[in-house]
Amino acid sequence: MSFIEKRWFKWMIAILLLLLIILLLNKNQYILTPIVVLLKTIFLPFVVAGILFYLCRPLVEWLIKKKVPKWAAILSAYAAICLFFFGVIRLAGPVITDQLERFMENLPAMFSAVHDFLTYMKENQNMLPNFVKEGLVTASQELQSRLESSGGKIASGILGVFGFIGGFINTIFYLVLVPFILFYMLKDSHRFAPSVAMFFPRSKKEHVLNILKEMDKTISTYIQGQMLVSVIVGVLLYIGYLLIGLNYSLVLAMFGMFTNVIPFLGPYIAVVPAFLVALFQEPIMALYVAIIMLVAQQIEGNIISPNIMGKSLNIHPLTIIVLILTAGNLTGIIGIIFVIPAYAIGKVLVVNIVKIYRTEPEK
Repeated sequence: MSFIEKRWFKWMIAILLLLLIILLLNKNQYILTPIVVLLKTIFLPFVVAGILFYLCRPLVEWLIKKKVPKWAAILSAYAAICLFFFGVIRLAGPVITDQLERFMENLPAMFSAVHDFLTYMKENQNMLPNFVKEGLVTASQELQSRLESSGGKIASGILGVFGFIGGFINTIFYLVLVPFILFYMLKDSHRFAPSVAMFFPRSKKEHVLNILKEMDKTISTYIQGQMLVSVIVGVLLYIGYLLIGLNYSLVLAMFGMFTNVIPFLGPYIAVVPAFLVALFQEPIMALYVAIIMLVAQQIEGNIISPNIMGKSLNIHPLTIIVLILTAGNLTGIIGIIFVIPAYAIGKVLVVNIVKIYRTEPEK
């Protein structure tokens, strides 16, 4: 057999052609501009609809098994979503609004307290090591410049913490598409895999269907599991904050719930505002907050996540750290959130392709 006909040679040619295409596209990026604009336009609606799809699909499938018509099952899922958000707004909305208002009112006092503390340490810096002195001077100057530049609008800085809300408001007209996209996802999801498999030779269709099924299971496990774990962590934090009497307990617990979707870094981000609030409320409470966060994360890591998500993703912690650091440097917070499921999907694809390659006889 000529080496040109060998499988490894064909793979090498395919990889070289792929690299050549990437190089040409990089040199002529204007060709990709319309595609990039299109992807940016549809990205948010499809992501939101995709998350809702995996959250609603179990309910829809359960109703269909109970002989409910598919259209009625989908409408029931829509009703469940509406009732959930109505309940959250009705029950938690007034409390969240009140706590946010009080937090923004107290924010200038918190900044002033930090500034006074740094000033005091600066005036008594003779007893401190040189590196601590330099750090205090730098921190004091930075805080002073922030205070002067912000003037009477310090309270508006809280929007930086919840900046993602602004992004949703700016793109609210995109979200009008979500119900329509979600409807067709729920209605026609069973057609997706066969539609993809039809582009492959008949001998490969079964492999393609198995790969798509495994990828679907991976995404479903991650989204459903991550959402449920985040809600449970938020409830645990709220109970803990209530027990110690922490101010703004509901807002801080919800912040911890949302940040928990960020792999690895989420808990550390969540503890920062709670720790600062506790420190200003009563210094000893900062220790209580740290203990509550530690206990919540131990419960989540050792009890909740293993039982809800299992080991389906099977990603080593060191791999997660490397992926997060790389994605954070390349694409920021969006990359950090999506890098783990993307890696899991890619891993499924590569493992199955390698398995097919090894089991098939070489031609």
